[in-house]
Amino acid sequence: MGVDERAPGSQRLRTDIQKATVGLGLVFLVVGIFGFIPGFTTNYQSVQFAGHESDAMLLGYFQVSILHNIVHLLFGIAAMVMWRTPSASRNFLIGGGTIYLVLWLYGLIFGSNLPANFIPVNTADNWLHFGLGIVLLGLGLILSHSPRGAERPV
Repeated sequence: MGVDERAPGSQRLRTDIQKATVGLGLVFLVVGIFGFIPGFTTNYQSVQFAGHESDAMLLGYFQVSILHNIVHLLFGIAAMVMWRTPSASRNFLIGGGTIYLVLWLYGLIFGSNLPANFIPVNTADNWLHFGLGIVLLGLGLILSHSPRGAERPV
């Protein structure tokens, strides 16, 4: 017998913002793991710990390094910890969105071949970071103000 997620006092009562956070957390974990698996990552033999010299490409498009993959895993772990409450979920989404927009600007400013670029990023990475930033921020703002995304009394 399933638990009705809408029932008052239900232990499994979750808001939309929490569901979005845990879903995105799972995606970040999968992406972080795939970054370490040859086949999902082409040119894996050339992966570097950090820096723009890494020629490893996740799914053949996104330049990655060991540090880049670890950051994805850390984002996934953070989401898995923070999804438990709507306010922490909101903080994850808004904070994560802000971080990804800063990474997008970083990629635009430092480019892919400058020595200051310790995170390998290419054009595909830059636009993915921009999209992730907008999606995370948007979900954090919209779902925290919607009736199904807001914290409800138990």
